Amino acid sequence: MELKITNLTKQFQDLTAVNHISCILTNGVYGLLGVNGAGKTTLMRMLCTLLKPTEGQITWNGADIFEMDREYRRVLGYLPQDFGYYPEFSVEDYLLYIASIKGLRPATAKQRTRVLLERVGLMKVKSRKMKKLSGGMIRRAGIAQAMLNNPRILVMDEPSAGLDPNERIRFRNLISELAEERLVLLSTHIVSDVEYIANEILLMKRGQICLSGTTEELIRSMDEKVWTIRVKSKEAESWMKAYKVANVKTLHGTAEHRQGISELRLLSEQKPFPGAAEEEATLEDVFLHYFGEKAGEEDDEV
Repeated sequence: MELKITNLTKQFQDLTAVNHISCILTNGVYGLLGVNGAGKTTLMRMLCTLLKPTEGQITWNGADIFEMDREYRRVLGYLPQDFGYYPEFSVEDYLLYIASIKGLRPATAKQRTRVLLERVGLMKVKSRKMKKLSGGMIRRAGIAQAMLNNPRILVMDEPSAGLDPNERIRFRNLISELAEERLVLLSTHIVSDVEYIANEILLMKRGQICLSGTTEELIRSMDEKVWTIRVKSKEAESWMKAYKVANVKTLHGTAEHRQGISELRLLSEQKPFPGAAEEEATLEDVFLHYFGEKAGEEDDEV
């Protein structure tokens, strides 16, 4: 099972949204991580045959996905960031309706709907109208509709947008369960969505994959680049203009606080200060390194 992307490019007039991307995806969870405007959604839409590339090719087990047409869509499940539904439909009727659009036979549609309602934890509210569901329940219904055809490829664009912390945890656990024996591609700008469940993380910036690897590999790339320093609070802003600062901590209840001292966690290729202490990196530090800004800089992503 192999989804191969070769030299993939998508241009919209003067804008290159996806710029010569090449990679191979197999079983497991892949996290596509980047800020809004990095090109993630454009890439996802091409992988789902909703957009044709300007250049390059996408193949599934050696066959061009656009030439495969319906055969490819039979193995594909897609959850867009904003998916449409009829608000007056019950959850069960909505899934049965989507199943009919996907061409499932009535008996199969009913069986798959029952299984998926149980799996995403919506069986108890199956008769509730879609418009009455919470944001987390809506996202779970979205996963269920994407899974109706038991896809080999599951593509999800910003799936946890708008969810509270508890729903986000539940969502991640559900994705991990669904990832068995299939390829899951999860696009997000939220580090915690992919930190613990992704087998591989792809960092996307300005339409290109700038780095990829496991969480551990990405974190190791930040060895000797994360530091904490203690400086006078009134000097913190100048440090924030000179370095990418992950955190500014006021040391309440300490002698340093009374002396007007703050602690900064920052990124630097070299030791930034004689008294700086090296810190263990996190995936958030990796994200800041590639996508963060110094104070006063503007985001140049499209």
